[in-house]
Amino acid sequence: MWVSLALFLLGVLTALVAPRLLARADWVEREPVVALWAWQCTVATVLLSFALSMTFSASTAWQAVRGQVFAPAPRAVVDAYELTTTGPWSAVLAVLLAAGGLWSGAMLGREVGRARARRRQRRNELLVRAPLLPGEQPRSERLVVLEGERADVWWMAGPTPRLVITTAALQRLKGRQLDAVLAHEQGHARARHDWLLHCSTALAAGFPGIPVFTAFREEMHRLVELAADDVASRRFGRLTVALALVELNEDRGVFGPGHTPEADLPQRVNRLLTATPRLTAGRRLRLTAAASLVPVVPVLVAFAPVLRTLG
Repeated sequence: MWVSLALFLLGVLTALVAPRLLARADWVEREPVVALWAWQCTVATVLLSFALSMTFSASTAWQAVRGQVFAPAPRAVVDAYELTTTGPWSAVLAVLLAAGGLWSGAMLGREVGRARARRRQRRNELLVRAPLLPGEQPRSERLVVLEGERADVWWMAGPTPRLVITTAALQRLKGRQLDAVLAHEQGHARARHDWLLHCSTALAAGFPGIPVFTAFREEMHRLVELAADDVASRRFGRLTVALALVELNEDRGVFGPGHTPEADLPQRVNRLLTATPRLTAGRRLRLTAAASLVPVVPVLVAFAPVLRTLG
């Protein structure tokens, strides 16, 4: 029972401490890709800790589960986990964690379903705004230009992904600014940022009272944009990307007083203009390795009795 409690407490501790450490880190905006990985490792550690805690709690509470999980294990290993010391909280903890896991899966399924519905709706709207001519085959091109007075560019994911741009955006963007915007959207597509947003949204919607999942969703939405900005700026320069963002959004009141849904755009532009240097390759490697080791901790806790017995 002590292993399941230790894993449960490890998950809670990680959920409380890790987001605060990442919020205080001075390298997050300089290295958004590393920060994205660190957040994924943090959430993976929390979920893995709870999943392992559920497994050991269920093994302690029910002989049928214990027989399945520890069927190939030697008797000494089973004794090391002290599974026969059944406590009143084993079954309760196992049921609660199992319900949380099922709820997480349901929320992810719902989010994926909603995303597909949104993509179908946008494809239908695309056909309305740019209908096929008589005898024309369904579009397979990756770039679609729409007539529109609002400057806008977006990537439409799916089996036949397309990059959609309005004529107003073509008129506003000058020179290499258009190429920079296209590189930004392609950066989202290559990194599959849509799946990060789906997972973070599902967890935050399923557990609205858990701060780590709320912060995970907010940081994913912010960091994927910074990462895509960096992809474009490495090819076309920070100034070009910053000017393109201003041209696309200056008529939406983003850069004036008051709160808007795109309130992070001024911060993105300032970040591009200040041109803070990246971390060294060695430090990026160390941060990535440190984040990758965090999910290993619950595995070591889970196998601690085995290692102690066999050692």
